[in-house]
Amino acid sequence: MSRRCDLIGTKPQFGHNVSHSKRRTNRRFDPNLQKATFYSDVLRRRVALRVSTRALRTVQKYGGLDPFLTRTDEAKLAPEGQRLKRQIHRALSGR
Repeated sequence: MSRRCDLIGTKPQFGHNVSHSKRRTNRRFDPNLQKATFYSDVLRRRVALRVSTRALRTVQKYGGLDPFLTRTDEAKLAPEGQRLKRQIHRALSGR
């Protein structure tokens, strides 16, 4: 299972641990991923995703999954977020 946010695509970053003697060793900064279930009013179903806590806060700020996806640029979304955004647009256009 990859350590990647399903909505915004946050992935691990890399850096160094620096000791008191300034010796550098490689380390990895993993995103804080949580399992979250969102309800989509447009799709009328629950959507279970692994999202970073930053994405979770942003979704709450926008007032839910549907407003977040419709307002966010598609280039800033992960593949799963893009797929959900297309489903929501199809449902809103009446197909």
